Amino acid sequence: MYWAVVGAAIGTATLVNILNKIIAWQRTTSCHGNTPAKPKSIFSTSFATITAITREVSNANVRLTVFGRYRCASPTVGRLSLVLAELILVLVLCFYKLDPSDQWQWEDVGYRTGFIAAAQLPLVILLAGKRNIIALLIGSSYERLNWLHRWVARILFLTVTIHMGFWFTDWERYDYIKVKLKTDKITQRGFSAWCILLWIVLSSFAPLRRWNYEFFVAQHIITFVGFLAAVFLHLPAEVKAYIWIPIGLYAFDRFVRTVWVLFINMSIFHPNSRNAGFVSCEATLEPLSRGASRLVIASPPISWRPGQHVFLSCHGIAPLQSHPFTIASIPEDDRMEFILKSKKGATKRFLARAHRSQYLPLKSDDVSAGQGFTAILDGPYGRMRPLQQFDSIFLIAGSSGGSFTVPLMRSIVARWKEDNSLENRRSRFRMSKGAVTRYIRFVWVIKSLDQYQWFGSQFAQLFKDVEQLCSNGMSVRIDMSIYVTCDPTLEPNSEASVPLKSFPGSHSRPQEVPSDVVAETEKAKMEIVSVHSAQSDSTVEQEAVKKSCGPHGTCCCAATIEDEDAITEAEKKQQYCCCGSTSSSTAGDKISNPSSEAVRPESDGSETSSTDADISKALMTPRTAQKANPVNMPQQISVLTGRPQPKTLIRKTLEQALGESAVVVCGPQGLNDDVRSSVVALSDERAVYKGTGAQGIYFWEEGFGYA
Repeated sequence: MYWAVVGAAIGTATLVNILNKIIAWQRTTSCHGNTPAKPKSIFSTSFATITAITREVSNANVRLTVFGRYRCASPTVGRLSLVLAELILVLVLCFYKLDPSDQWQWEDVGYRTGFIAAAQLPLVILLAGKRNIIALLIGSSYERLNWLHRWVARILFLTVTIHMGFWFTDWERYDYIKVKLKTDKITQRGFSAWCILLWIVLSSFAPLRRWNYEFFVAQHIITFVGFLAAVFLHLPAEVKAYIWIPIGLYAFDRFVRTVWVLFINMSIFHPNSRNAGFVSCEATLEPLSRGASRLVIASPPISWRPGQHVFLSCHGIAPLQSHPFTIASIPEDDRMEFILKSKKGATKRFLARAHRSQYLPLKSDDVSAGQGFTAILDGPYGRMRPLQQFDSIFLIAGSSGGSFTVPLMRSIVARWKEDNSLENRRSRFRMSKGAVTRYIRFVWVIKSLDQYQWFGSQFAQLFKDVEQLCSNGMSVRIDMSIYVTCDPTLEPNSEASVPLKSFPGSHSRPQEVPSDVVAETEKAKMEIVSVHSAQSDSTVEQEAVKKSCGPHGTCCCAATIEDEDAITEAEKKQQYCCCGSTSSSTAGDKISNPSSEAVRPESDGSETSSTDADISKALMTPRTAQKANPVNMPQQISVLTGRPQPKTLIRKTLEQALGESAVVVCGPQGLNDDVRSSVVALSDERAVYKGTGAQGIYFWEEGFGYA
């Protein structure tokens, strides 16, 4: 009965996945029609309405508090519902037509719960594999089911505890528990299995799991094997099939993964591989700003879809380790790129290797002598609905989350280019390589403007391609904003660089300042404060704290920009990010250039005004003085100082949509929660598919970490 219910749930999810694939095929094959992303038939409208209601409910958060004060991590209604459904199903099957209060039925409850616990084992293993059969059927991937794997295992532990508890309670009446544990082998093996499962459950909680992930994986596999062995010896012969099935599933997963890893990484299977050695992949590293590095594999032996990740092993740098990294490029690049943010362990070693590789002698144009190293791939993994089926797409990323969202945006542009060719337009009997998408809104939240260089060349090429497509008659559009939340280079510094216009009026990128800006600055009563000594530097620091650019003594980069489009008039007010000076300058700091100058707004008439020559000199400082400012940033990109308000940005995207839209976020948990809450609120506010004409919202969240 347990597997009848579980199988029905998996079958329903599989049917929904098939319907979604049919919808995607229907939309992309009619991408040249009128509003292909908008449901038109009664069936498609009904399905869209049910889907919208399900999304709105399942993505809503449940606020949990402890003792009325402490707020716990809030699960979504969808996840909570699945866990409760599994728990209720198991408890109902354990106690159906049995009376736990009747001591003469305690043995019956013990037997029943033991069989139900054994029946749950195959599901635990099915949800754990990388080559996940359930994920394949429902259109998901292993990392999206990891949380469910853990919760099913916890419910299994609860079932086993109930099973053991009723037997112990039954024996306790005769003071027989110690005797059974000392003399009965079945009891000994069962108790051993319970102890091992207890450790598996405790060690899988997030703090221990994230403390040392490599150790967690190793001990998890070892204890799992021990648990299966103890359970196999504990169970009677008639139910040992529930042990052989998990063993077979685990062996199948490992076999498929091993064969695939050998195939993609052995040069013998890839004659065109650029690496002459035994392994087909050779990688190079280059350092980037903000403690990041770029790892590149030229002509990789596999293809992938944007947003996917691989497990990367570089045993020459991080021996016996394999880490998941999102692929930051698209297949059209013919190279696999990864942005590795240095933290500790392997990523720290990658960064150190990248810095060392800069000084090695070149052997060829592509790979440096000693710089190239062997890389082993496992993947790709990850599966989401194709974004080209949506009319409008909103992408938002935090810091290194850009390695997930940038390829998604570039893949849509690549499909626009393919769709612009006559060759693709003739095909009507296969899924079109074109895209239904008309509009993309891209938001990137970073801590320093020099992070722009991570994807600078890709952004430049992106806008060139879009401009060319528009000139060819395609009605497509991309809006891009970069929010800098904490950038010392945006504030007055010792090199007299001209700061960005910041909140509430920063809607432009840093650039060389023309004469009209000088006039504007004169109107705003800007002054130059010469810094000649450590004492005057301390005075400037105190003034910066006193006259901060944000409210209540805070910096503008910590403020939230409620409406990006509403700050046009405020651009006339020059405000500057001051957190860089206050955070980086301390009493007693020495300034290397005593004649350097700092620009700040004048707040009252008590300060001494600078001369016109000083103003001109400071404002016309060359771009090279702004060390972290990007070079050749496209004019279409807006740079703002502050944090975005996701709800406002998403609403503007949805208001212009002519069909279903997609909202994709990749970043820290706080950003992901804000975006999810905004999507739920807007879906309810706009009454999606409830007679208002508002179109559906597909939401996808990608987080940092191992899941």
